[in-house]
Amino acid sequence: MQRRFYLLFTFFTLFFLFYPGDSYYFRIFAFNRKVFEKREQQLNLKVNPVPYLKNPFYFPATTAEGAYVVDLASFSPILERNKNVKFLPASTTKIITALVAYDLYKPDQVIAVKRVLDEGQTMGLQTGEQITVENLLYGILVHSGNDAAYVLAENYGYDKFIDLMNKKARDLKMVDSRFENPAGLDNGVQHTTPFDLTLAAREILKNHYLAKIVSTKEITISDVDFKYFHQLSNVNQLLGEIAGIGGLKTGYTEEAGENLVSLYKKNGHEFVIVILKSLDRFQDTRNVVNWIEENIAYFTAGT
Repeated sequence: MQRRFYLLFTFFTLFFLFYPGDSYYFRIFAFNRKVFEKREQQLNLKVNPVPYLKNPFYFPATTAEGAYVVDLASFSPILERNKNVKFLPASTTKIITALVAYDLYKPDQVIAVKRVLDEGQTMGLQTGEQITVENLLYGILVHSGNDAAYVLAENYGYDKFIDLMNKKARDLKMVDSRFENPAGLDNGVQHTTPFDLTLAAREILKNHYLAKIVSTKEITISDVDFKYFHQLSNVNQLLGEIAGIGGLKTGYTEEAGENLVSLYKKNGHEFVIVILKSLDRFQDTRNVVNWIEENIAYFTAGT
């Protein structure tokens, strides 16, 4: 009798424990199954291929004092020289100027040119000219017009615009950059680093509208009344010379030296190439491009 009682007790205990419903053990199993499935999904996430050097002792010849090259998808560095050393940005500043202007204005917004800056590279704006923000963006990113950069800043409020440039830099984690004017004119205070400029480049390339502008080789624009016409040519000599160069931004002052930030595309991969304080920014970039083609391969997890 006692044995029969224990058998019945065991049967009903097991029955209610494992009965499909609000069973404790079924809930534990279901929870763990979800955890396992989630972990399996995490493990199956797409991982960007990681670049590596075929020959770790072979590097490109460059005259630049600062350089930083990254694979854009993985943001893995493949070349660096003084990546966190501060340099004068010159007109590479206009990457940040364009990002701030895009945040503030609509492309078709019309701005009246109240004052014309005639210092360094200009697009030839005229006092009283009515021109769209879009055409001013072409002016700063294609032709590197200092006058266009100042018009965008002064229309909003010069000091407030500069504050937003520095806020944008902070938001992008450009911790070693400081901007004092929208054109990149030397003032002894403005500075950036090779690494910081890759962050700025990555941000502008996320914006398809601005990415299209920086890749433009030449364009003719006008004011809204078609009274003034401006023939703009990209300062980047490599655009159209090297297949895969997608433009970005040049920079030069006597004190800063030759600067160049470039986008290079090859076999489905994209690279940002930053060259600062160079004696020949275009040849340095050519050498880096050739080195990428010869010496970069990719490792993919699971292969």
